[in-house]
Amino acid sequence: MSRSKRKTPIFGHTTAQSEKQDKRRWNRTFRRITKVKTRTDDAATPVKIEAVTNVWDGAKDGKRYYAFYKAKDLRK
Repeated sequence: MSRSKRKTPIFGHTTAQSEKQDKRRWNRTFRRITKVKTRTDDAATPVKIEAVTNVWDGAKDGKRYYAFYKAKDLRK
């Protein structure tokens, strides 16, 4: 991948390497709540994980367009 580079200068603002631990925590919470609600025969079981957790609470904050980039910044 010596010639691999980004096409657009969009970078994440974070110090975290991965969101793996956050995703595991969110999925465990989602499965636990879904199990409890199905056992109690509650009709309002959550369908999406966003109904149970806030995905913006993770270690990574998001992405932003960076206008003043250098060629070095676009390398992968």
